Amino acid sequence: MFCVIYRSARREQTYLYVEKKDDFSRVPEALMQSFGPPQLTMLFPLDGRKKLAGADLDKVKEALVTQGYYLQLPPPQENLLKEHLAGLGKQ
Repeated sequence: MFCVIYRSARREQTYLYVEKKDDFSRVPEALMQSFGPPQLTMLFPLDGRKKLAGADLDKVKEALVTQGYYLQLPPPQENLLKEHLAGLGKQ
């Protein structure tokens, strides 16, 4: 089993995984609107030989089967000011 990974043109570090190339029929229209024009990134085998950088392989497979797509969002931004202030309070 393979999946096709697209990068968002509008949102940095946001990826959409679908089962078939250029088949967005199971992706909600509102998501496609906010995602922007999908940019093909790669075809990826879901056989477990390779790991995904920012997503859990089992969750991707489950989402593809149940809803037809998987959306990978960027990791939460660090709040450097909060961390700095917390570090000052510990000293």
